[in-house]
Amino acid sequence: MRRLIYTTALFLVAFAASAQDVPFDKNLFPEQRDAFKMANNDFKTGENNFAVERYAEALYNYLEAYKFNPDYSILNYKIGVCYMNTATRYKALPYFERAFQLNRNVAPDIHLMMAKGYHLNNKFDLAINEYKAHEAQLTPVEASSMREEIAKHIEECNTAKELIAEPARAFVDNIGSVINSRFNDHSPLISADESMMIFTSTRNNGHRVVDDQYDEDIYVSESAGKSWQAPQSIGEPINTQFDDATVGVTPDGQQLLIYNGKKNGGDIEICQLKGDKWEYPKALPKPINSEYHETSACFSPDGRTIYFVSDRPGGYGGSDIYMCSRTYKGKWGEAINLGPVINSKYDEEAVFMHPDGRTLYFSSNGHKTMGGFDIFMSQLNDNGTWSEPVNLGYPINSTDDDLCFVISASGRHGYCSSVRPDGIGGFDIYRSTFLGPEKPLVLSSEDNLISAREQPVSDMVMEASVELKTIRLTIVKGIVRDAISNEPVSAQIDIVDNEKNEVIFTSQTNSSTGKFLVSLPSGKNYGLAVKAENYLFHSENFDIPGATEYQEINKEIALNNIKKDVKIILKNVFFETGSAKLKPTSYAELGRLTKLMTDMPTMRIEISGHTDNQGSYATNQRLSEARAKSVVDFMISEGIAANRLEYKGYAFDQPIADNSTKDGRAMNRRVEFKVLSTE
Repeated sequence: MRRLIYTTALFLVAFAASAQDVPFDKNLFPEQRDAFKMANNDFKTGENNFAVERYAEALYNYLEAYKFNPDYSILNYKIGVCYMNTATRYKALPYFERAFQLNRNVAPDIHLMMAKGYHLNNKFDLAINEYKAHEAQLTPVEASSMREEIAKHIEECNTAKELIAEPARAFVDNIGSVINSRFNDHSPLISADESMMIFTSTRNNGHRVVDDQYDEDIYVSESAGKSWQAPQSIGEPINTQFDDATVGVTPDGQQLLIYNGKKNGGDIEICQLKGDKWEYPKALPKPINSEYHETSACFSPDGRTIYFVSDRPGGYGGSDIYMCSRTYKGKWGEAINLGPVINSKYDEEAVFMHPDGRTLYFSSNGHKTMGGFDIFMSQLNDNGTWSEPVNLGYPINSTDDDLCFVISASGRHGYCSSVRPDGIGGFDIYRSTFLGPEKPLVLSSEDNLISAREQPVSDMVMEASVELKTIRLTIVKGIVRDAISNEPVSAQIDIVDNEKNEVIFTSQTNSSTGKFLVSLPSGKNYGLAVKAENYLFHSENFDIPGATEYQEINKEIALNNIKKDVKIILKNVFFETGSAKLKPTSYAELGRLTKLMTDMPTMRIEISGHTDNQGSYATNQRLSEARAKSVVDFMISEGIAANRLEYKGYAFDQPIADNSTKDGRAMNRRVEFKVLSTE
């Protein structure tokens, strides 16, 4: 490597000695006066735009002038500076190199600019040399103020070399021209099941133009198998004639957080999807928004905590990550800084909480990065502390800014905004596909069959792995419909921790489609209750052991109108084995039935017990009736009049599944209620 650097240095010196710096002087172009005049006008226009930091416009002018005269050191240097102030910063390097070749003293910071250019283009040893060269020419006062910055950049180069030498088991792809445009496309958000993407773009929307980009608008794309459909504007009232940008979305895609840069230097607003229409955005309350700059936010899976980014005073650096939780009554508490493990003395941005409720992703330019913002992951420990942030590694991260990372509930795919040489525009959206840790080499039986060949292939092959890590999460999604008309129903979904008899999450089905999606971390016994006005409630039970890995469950739920003879299975009523004694995990379900009876004071019901066909009929008859009676006794103790309740045991006379299978027998062991009358 030392030889390579030395050879490169000799080449630069030799080239510099032969290169001639050619300023814009009409006397140097006596045979090209008309062409010189046009190019010189472009150069002067570029100078005017450069002076007021309109770098995108200046770049266009400079590049036009460059076509005529590529051998002017000042022009090359300023083209490089313009690129460094646009999304495609990596394009600056050849212009800085050329400027230095033409004039080694073209600008006081030429070594620093070349260092950053080499850094962005993964030429780390050259970058380190240039960072050191810049520091060496500084005055003592200048060196003292820049020493920390230069040391940080050199550390980033060394980190990048380490991460590239041992890349993460993942591959990264540009998501393609269906989503990405020649403009900036960034800040992707996805539903937990990857069925929908919402993102921000500066593509042509007919509004104002700033630096060759239109103002930001929000777009939506639906997945079609393995591909994304053409995005559509999210429309009014979310998109306006000003910048509107995506920030966060709930796992079911029903609530959207957006950034509004017009208020207080930047606030976060929330929008609710009602059917197929988004409601007008509303600002989040004061504990979250402040007079300072709030740029990013996301919900916890239960919707009761918001993680957000703010540069308010009292933090550990520039922008820090905070959290704010609300009570069951909806009141938000104080904003709490996540602390020095997560927040550095630099900037943290683009926060995202995985649907498992424990894994936090964010971008930072202050932890151990490759350069610019890198994506990090930290997990919430059982004691409430955060684990040390881990860099997701190369190729997920690059030497430029990598921002706005989100990941599917399965952990299979992640999406982020980045600028890379294979990009379509400025910032593009990229998808990372994660592979798990390498599995042991296994013997290939195919190789054994060809072992007699003169030069057989290796007798060891690598077995593919397809998981980033073990995601212990269950996604339950589906549609709620009317049992008779089959039309979608707008219903409330309550998720209950049956052990604690506590509602831990509430959401609504989409009023137009009836769709819902909830995420259930492994390790709990959950009740899912579906309630809608004028319908009997519906319940499901999900007892998910702690070791259960990622799974998706689809449910088609039919709600019955409250009318005579309708039957409902109480799926979250449990008894001690072989006994009629109710388990405490049944109380939440029976509480819902009690409330229904209270809300409908004229309704009478029958509680029925049912068993599988194991054992004698007489034994099962007694057990089924005793269990039905236990439910009735509980409801009477809760204030329901005895004359409104009947109970009966049916043993195994009314099976709903095949008693020859274990799953079928489990379904047959149940408690139901039937509406006897409503008047």
